[in-house]
Amino acid sequence: MRKIKIGLLGAGHLGKIHLRLLKEIADFEVIGFYDANAAIAAKVEEEFNVTAFRSAEELISACEAIDIVTPTIYHFQEAQRVLAACKHLFIEKPVTSNSEEAKVLQGMAIDAMVKIQIGHVERFNPAYLAASTLGLNPMFIETHRLAEFNPRGTDVPVVLDLMIHDIDIMLHLVKSKVKSVSASGVAVISNTPDIANARIEFENGCTANLTASRISINNMRKTRLFQKDAYISIDFLSKKIEVFSLHDVVGDDDASGLILDLGEDRKKKKIEFAAPPVFPTNAIKTELELFAKSILNDTPTSVTIDDGVNALVLAEQIMEKVAQNSQRANLAT
Repeated sequence: MRKIKIGLLGAGHLGKIHLRLLKEIADFEVIGFYDANAAIAAKVEEEFNVTAFRSAEELISACEAIDIVTPTIYHFQEAQRVLAACKHLFIEKPVTSNSEEAKVLQGMAIDAMVKIQIGHVERFNPAYLAASTLGLNPMFIETHRLAEFNPRGTDVPVVLDLMIHDIDIMLHLVKSKVKSVSASGVAVISNTPDIANARIEFENGCTANLTASRISINNMRKTRLFQKDAYISIDFLSKKIEVFSLHDVVGDDDASGLILDLGEDRKKKKIEFAAPPVFPTNAIKTELELFAKSILNDTPTSVTIDDGVNALVLAEQIMEKVAQNSQRANLAT
């Protein structure tokens, strides 16, 4: 069986998780890794029994695919090296620090004729995978992604650190162009907004309200979807889904559900509750396995560079609105 020779760039907290999972995936042969911090590289080399390369260029040259898990500010320069060498690329979200850089990579990937996949891992959360089988067509979306403060994420605004997950899920669900964006946010601890809220309106009438915070007391990763005759709650943290659906009452059917009498001229309805099964999976391992399959089978990646660019473009629109509102607030004080 052919194995893909893969290397890892960045051996921090998330990088070590990727490294462990890459070693478990049968389709990959882990050639080595590179981390600019020599002390970290030495520890990881010993812990994982994987070769620490002396430079990113040497690692790229020795591999046919690279997994980039560096801080976001280094994504662009490292991805350029990988694509210039015509190597397949998995790159953590957000794809780059800004959409202009992402669009450069988009063009380079086409020219290099290689696979590039973006690490929007919540696409592979088992709760979302289970909910995706339910015929989702939301017309109102509400998301809350709240996290306790962790200095690791403060190299980028909370919109790029946390909200980007929900932006990607939202764009994956709503097959319509964005009509308008409004947003506000506050920098509390770091130099960029630590909490933000955005309202997105789509041309098909769908509206989404997204909230992200990295200064919460408790963690929350929940999305609520409202559509015709149904309400679906997806808990990405506890990996559970709840479905409340509306059905016609037929005859004397009152065996289950809450009966709603909507008046003499309308049929009775009943609300039924269901908690569909969610089958446990490792989302990071799943996305890496699918990356391997796209290379071996020459098929599109599951989260494309186009997906990464689109999420980043909308994130920038949100951040621009946050900045505008902050300026107005400063002028008013």
